[in-house]
Amino acid sequence: MSKTQGGDATGKIHWASGQGCGCVVGRMRCFYSQDLELKLPSGHPFPMEKFRISKDMLLEGGILKPEEIVEVKVADSHLLRAVHDHTYVDRIYSGLLDRKEQIQLGLPVTPQLYHRSATEVEATRQACHAALAEGVAVCLAGGTHHAFREHGEGYCVFNDVAIAIRDLQMRQPGIKVMVVDTDAHQGNGTAALLGDDPRVFTYSIHVGKNYPTKKIQGSMDVETVRYVEGEMYLKQLFSTLAAALDTFAPDLVIWIAGADNHRNDRFGQMHLSVKDLQRRDEVLLRSFIRNRVPVAVLYGGGYNRQPDFTAKLHRNTVATAKKLAAEFRGL
Repeated sequence: MSKTQGGDATGKIHWASGQGCGCVVGRMRCFYSQDLELKLPSGHPFPMEKFRISKDMLLEGGILKPEEIVEVKVADSHLLRAVHDHTYVDRIYSGLLDRKEQIQLGLPVTPQLYHRSATEVEATRQACHAALAEGVAVCLAGGTHHAFREHGEGYCVFNDVAIAIRDLQMRQPGIKVMVVDTDAHQGNGTAALLGDDPRVFTYSIHVGKNYPTKKIQGSMDVETVRYVEGEMYLKQLFSTLAAALDTFAPDLVIWIAGADNHRNDRFGQMHLSVKDLQRRDEVLLRSFIRNRVPVAVLYGGGYNRQPDFTAKLHRNTVATAKKLAAEFRGL
């Protein structure tokens, strides 16, 4: 496994040569379910339709073929219970959260919420397994990084990343996984659930003075200023991620991309352009793929003020992943 030798503001993450993994780069499956779209009250800030719209954009634009989208079903409950408190899982299933807990979660607790959230977990879990086998895979959702063992918050019910990692570890106990979180908000739940595991490295770059108010220390946390511009953000990202990869050589990267970094996002408090986000996506994915590091791509958050623009940003990330997976088919 190769390691980075540093990063720079030109958009490069430098690596030393290494043997890499035995995955077959070039094929890219995406995992999805029509059950990901949950009906929310009118005016709710979470754009639940983004999953369906981005999937349709990918198909209509010819980026993905129908056979590349794998329909998933709900995750087995034992997977959820391997990470979350059993009582919490049961209360979500039964819809028994009180009003304060529902406000903290940010979503109405209905009978469909458990099914939708457990299906998203399964999409992430399968994407991680596919990435290990094929080099690159995508969950057309996922990145619920604010979910803790005994509660959910910030629109996150179950922590799909932690659940997927525990499932991988059951099959491959020594597997080393790096979570690269470029969502505009810190993955506090992920850090809390995985922070004491030496087989996992959690990297998060996020706005320092933004939600969540209380941060949980991960392996490497990089704070940006509010309304950070693209050039400064990318310089911080490339240099610090290179440093993280100098200290930890992963067998798999789980990348929570995030679309809430865009300057028109309601909650992200960053000031990146579409071009900045595309540069972020290309540099990170090119670095992982070129150096044979399998990567599972997850959506993360996005709350753009312009209707359907969040879905477009997610679509762009998947399109970049597809392009680069094909580009490095022969590596």
